[in-house]
Amino acid sequence: MSLKSTNKVDTNKVELEIEIGAEAFEQAVQQAYLKAKSKIQVPGFRKGKAPRKLIEKEYGEGFFYEDAINLIYAGEVDAAVKEAGLELVTRPDVEITSVDKAKGVEMKVTCTTKPEVKVENYTGIKVEKTVKPVEDEDIEREIKKLTEKNVRIVTVDDRAAELGDTVTIDFEGFKDDVAFEGGKGEDFDLELGSGQFIPGFEDAIVGHSTGEKFDINVTFPEQYQVADLAGAPAVFKINLKAITKKEYPEADDELVSETTDFDTLEEFKADTRKKLEEQNDKAADQAVETYLLDKVVENMTAEIPEVMYENRTNEMVNELSMRLRPQGISLEMYLQYTGQTIDQVKKTYREQAEKQVKLRLALEQIVKNEGIEATAEEIESEINTIAQNNNITADEVRKYVSDADVGKDIAVGKAVEFVKEKAVIE
Repeated sequence: MSLKSTNKVDTNKVELEIEIGAEAFEQAVQQAYLKAKSKIQVPGFRKGKAPRKLIEKEYGEGFFYEDAINLIYAGEVDAAVKEAGLELVTRPDVEITSVDKAKGVEMKVTCTTKPEVKVENYTGIKVEKTVKPVEDEDIEREIKKLTEKNVRIVTVDDRAAELGDTVTIDFEGFKDDVAFEGGKGEDFDLELGSGQFIPGFEDAIVGHSTGEKFDINVTFPEQYQVADLAGAPAVFKINLKAITKKEYPEADDELVSETTDFDTLEEFKADTRKKLEEQNDKAADQAVETYLLDKVVENMTAEIPEVMYENRTNEMVNELSMRLRPQGISLEMYLQYTGQTIDQVKKTYREQAEKQVKLRLALEQIVKNEGIEATAEEIESEINTIAQNNNITADEVRKYVSDADVGKDIAVGKAVEFVKEKAVIE
C-alpha cells in the first residue's frame, strides 16, 4: 500500500489517495480465484478444476477484480488511515478510481474525522453543594411504606362498598340494548377510586353490597378511543360478588421487630434518617457533578460532525433493543405497543445523544491536556470486572473490546474526577 496524498477538503473531512501495487493486487486476484473456483464451470473442465487463465479468457481479464478488491481494500484503507494519523468517527467512503493489472489499484478515500476540540476554564469552577435536609415527613413516608408492605387484605361483609375498597365484579356493557365488544368481564378486581374505568363507573358502585345485581348508567368520554362509543350513553349490568379492603398494621415496636432487623420503632427511625441523609448527600454530589460537567461542555468549542450525533442516537436505540430482549419483546413489538415509529424513538434520544457526544469530546480533550492515563493494572482490573459482571472470561471480553478502548474510558473517568477535584465547591 502506498499513501500518495492526504488532503483536508472540509472541516473534519480528509481525502486520502491510496495506491495498491500490482504485486499486492495480483496476490488478491489469485486469492479471489482460489476462493471462487469451486463454483465456476468452464466447458471441457470439471466444475472447480478450470485454470485461472482459462476462466479469465472465457469471462474476461477483470472477472476476479471486484472480489479481489473486496478482499484487500479494508486492510489497505485501515493502514492508510493509521499512516495518516487520522481518528475516524464513522466508516470512510471509498471510491475506486483506477484498476489496472500492470499498475494495481488506485482509490480515493473520504474520511470524517474527530473534530478539533478546545476546552477552557475547566478548573476552578465554582459550585454550591446543597444537601436537602431530612424532615420528619420523610421518615413518616418510610414508615408508611413499611406498613404498606405488610398490609392485609380482609373481606368486607358488614357494610356497603366505599372508595378505596376493591370489589370483585362481573359486568357487561350495552349500547342501545346491544352488548358491545370489549365491554364484558368476569371476576374482575377493581379498586374504587383508581380511575381505571370511565368517569362515573366506579363512583356508581359505591354504596352497593356484596351479592347485589344492579345497572350503572354512564356516558363515554367524547375523546374515547373506540369511535362507536365516543360520547355515547351506555348501561353496564353489574354483579357485585365480593368486597375487600386493605388493613394496615399499627406502626409500632411489634411491627418493626417482626419485619425488620431492628427491635424498636425508634431504632428504625434513626436508621432510616441516617440512610436518607446519606442518599441526600449522594444526590447533592451528583448535582454538583452534573453542574460541573455542564460547565465543561459550555466551555468547549468544536465543530462536531452530524454523523457523531447520528451514531450515538443509533447506539442508544440498540441499547433499548438489548434491554427489551430479556422481557421477550423485540424493538418492532415495542414500536407497535407504544404507537411510535423508529424515527420518533430516535428523536426522543437525540438531545441526550448530543449532550453525551459533546461531553465525551470535552473530557477526552481534558485527558490530552492534562496527560491523564490509565495504568495497566487499572485496565486489567476493569476487564476482570466486566468479565465477572457478564459471567465470561477476560479473554472473551477482549474479543469485543480492546485494552486501548478500556484505557480511554478509564482516563475519561479520571478526567471527571480531575474537574471535581479542581472545582471550588462551597
